[in-house]
Amino acid sequence: MGDHGIFGPRSVTWRVMGEPILLVGGIRALLMQGLHPRAMRGVLQNSALLDPNEAWSRFVRTTEFVRVRTYGSTKEVERAGRRVRKIHATLTAHDPDTGATYRLDEPDALRWVHVGEVDSYLSVARRAGVRLTDDEADAFVAEWRRAAEVVGLKADDVPGSVAELHDYIEAQRPGLRFVPEASHPLRLSLNAPLPLLLTPLKPALPALTFLSFETLPRWARRLYGLPATPFGDLWATATLRALHTGLGLVPGQVRYSPAARRAQRIMAA
Repeated sequence: MGDHGIFGPRSVTWRVMGEPILLVGGIRALLMQGLHPRAMRGVLQNSALLDPNEAWSRFVRTTEFVRVRTYGSTKEVERAGRRVRKIHATLTAHDPDTGATYRLDEPDALRWVHVGEVDSYLSVARRAGVRLTDDEADAFVAEWRRAAEVVGLKADDVPGSVAELHDYIEAQRPGLRFVPEASHPLRLSLNAPLPLLLTPLKPALPALTFLSFETLPRWARRLYGLPATPFGDLWATATLRALHTGLGLVPGQVRYSPAARRAQRIMAA
């Protein structure tokens, strides 16, 4: 039967995650992460995110981790998880608000990053027109409890339904803010470090980042110092739907990644 990893062909995750429009969800997830002070400071103090010579390599490693976690075999996922957990366990950051030093595998920060990722993928997919019933959306959230275990969280410690997801986010809102020492992501997108072969795509990055911002809840946009109106919500949804429809006209061999195409063949079988 083969080893299909932590999700597999019967999962909602496999059906959803291959859609190219989920690139917007990935950027939105990073923006959600950036509103948790300790999660953001952990990134700022320990990564090469802002180093032009290292940023692209870090992005490639992150993208590969997402691919392996979604489509890789159980052994591949376990190996990737061990590597990430080891890195998090050996790194620390300083909280200038309290003077405390904390580890990057702190459960509260990891939980927020997990929830921001799940919420972002699900929100962008549904607003773009990816067909998901309410039961399927709940199943998607529940399936990602397995992904939480990969980074060292307990399955029962993360939301298992859409309602639990939204309740958790609401409960966390009082402690969220954009830390002053961080550069604004929209400003960074204007001069994003890309390898030479991808420099023709550079003009599109600010627009893609702005769209990702507009998919955030209004309260999150305000924390980033951006306008937040119902018009922005409507524009973001309409733009996502238009992009998803347009991408649907592209042949599958071009539209989907090799891993997503393989998953589609397995699901069809």
